[in-house]
Amino acid sequence: MNRFFNELIDTHVKIEDWIGQGKGDLEALLSRFDRNFTMISINGHKLDYLTLEAFFQNNCGTKDGIKIVMDKMEILAEWSQGALVSYVERQILPHNIETLRHSTVLLTLEGDEVLWRHLHETPASE
Repeated sequence: MNRFFNELIDTHVKIEDWIGQGKGDLEALLSRFDRNFTMISINGHKLDYLTLEAFFQNNCGTKDGIKIVMDKMEILAEWSQGALVSYVERQILPHNIETLRHSTVLLTLEGDEVLWRHLHETPASE
């Protein structure tokens, strides 16, 4: 598996641990995101790095038992400083409450580190 797919999986495991179990290191999680990070959320809101940081601070352990499953990862474009990757993300909460989204993420390279620069999520159905 390539480093971009590994980054996606590793970050989602850390997010799942943080919001689902209240486990992990917030600074280590946030270090995966570029300080100029932006995001269009599943409900259409535009977020920046500070909003993301506040979200994680306020949601430690708030979604007990959440599982995040990633599928259909595809590199749309790749160049020497990063890649544009699409994937399908399923979030599963206890009692079979699920959300499905198509996501596209711009990942950049800073030395050996892969950083999240922009994420766009769109609600999806089966």
